[in-house]
Amino acid sequence: MDFITALDMSASALSAERTHINIISMNLANAKTTRTPDGGPYRRRSVVMESVEVDAPFKKHMESALDREMRGVRVQSVAVDNRPAKMVYEPGHPDADENGFVAYPDVNVVEEMAALMTAQRGYEANVTTVDSIKQMYNKALEINR
Repeated sequence: MDFITALDMSASALSAERTHINIISMNLANAKTTRTPDGGPYRRRSVVMESVEVDAPFKKHMESALDREMRGVRVQSVAVDNRPAKMVYEPGHPDADENGFVAYPDVNVVEEMAALMTAQRGYEANVTTVDSIKQMYNKALEINR
């Protein structure tokens, strides 16, 4: 694998993890949102990622047998969760139904924080990979001197 392909793979993962972190942050920010423009409580979202062929510049001309199997990652879609809303008895709430229950989104803060930590670690790992690739490239240039 060459340096450019490795950078392209890490760049695709960085982009996907950034989207994942943004979606998790949106879930946490809307954990208590009872009214949305679509009506009803906020619905939790999750990121669906897929493996894709790395789209490196000049790839078709510079491809070797080992590089043909290299894959990156991208966000395929953002899925809306089908979990039912949590019904909480709050008769004074403006969004309460006739029985005094308010529909809150089923966003588990602990689950979201664990997912956030996992996505953050993935992002950090790819930043470290990019830094390592840059160091290897610089060492290769020094050998040429």
